[in-house]
Amino acid sequence: MTQRVVLATVMDRLAVDELVTAYAVTADDGDWTAFRGLFTADGRADYRSAGGIEGDADRVTAWLSGSLAPFVMRQHLIVNRQLRFGVLDHDTGDTARVRADYLSPRRLSGPDGPGAPDLECGGRYDFGLLRTTDGWRLNEVIVHESWRRGAESDPA
Repeated sequence: MTQRVVLATVMDRLAVDELVTAYAVTADDGDWTAFRGLFTADGRADYRSAGGIEGDADRVTAWLSGSLAPFVMRQHLIVNRQLRFGVLDHDTGDTARVRADYLSPRRLSGPDGPGAPDLECGGRYDFGLLRTTDGWRLNEVIVHESWRRGAESDPA
């Protein structure tokens, strides 16, 4: 591998990592315009394992913004990231898959102010990414929720 290829691979890894981080930060901050901008035009997401919906990025962004609205504190921690660039014969490195674990504590609004989370859940994300003219973007997000504690009626 030449130094140029190594540098390009490192730069791609950093860009993909930044995209996954932006996914968590924009959801936690409620920046739904930026959140939607992380996806390709035909991007899709599947939150059914967490009691949510599956659909195109516009539909899922609208659903997620409503589902997370009651929480004054949201924190998506995405860890143990495993990144694989495409290896199919026709793939020139313009696709990637990231598998990562998540922990998501949330606090409902209330008179007590911030305190212990009212809802905690965890599981794994499967991200499909595509290199576009605007950089790396999500074209698929699949949530695999493994566990949940508290706020049993929460749809998110």
